[in-house]
Amino acid sequence: MTSTTDKGQALENLICYIFEKVPGIPITKRNTSNVFHSEEIDIAFWNDKDIKGFHFLPNIILVECKNWSVPVGSREVAVFLNEITQKGLDFGILIAANGITGSSEDITAANFHVALALGKGIRMIVITREEIEGLRETDDLIRLVKEKLCELALKYSAG
Repeated sequence: MTSTTDKGQALENLICYIFEKVPGIPITKRNTSNVFHSEEIDIAFWNDKDIKGFHFLPNIILVECKNWSVPVGSREVAVFLNEITQKGLDFGILIAANGITGSSEDITAANFHVALALGKGIRMIVITREEIEGLRETDDLIRLVKEKLCELALKYSAG
């Protein structure tokens, strides 16, 4: 039987593998705690903003991986968003195998925190296992991230 830790590690390994295939991602840091040991970031990528890669994203991309059998809840989403802001960043990616709780249309549960953060200039996109399984080449990942950013701006906008 595979442990929860093993499943989480497998997802992190996969994410590192597919993101490192994107041009301009030369550095990956994993499972790094802050100096206070009060939080740990699963993955941080350095982004050189290669024109064939993530040129539209910031230099530092934080990634949190949740290989859960259920959607990720409000608390975990809020914690990750807080980690992004506490580091002075404005973008992060949550890899949530089964998405997050609530509705993006009604802005409920975990989706509320995504909308609230967006109103403060903090962007967080969610990528699911199903979406990862649909990737066939590097360009598919770049296109998926662009689509997620567009959806974020449209679904969570006020008014």
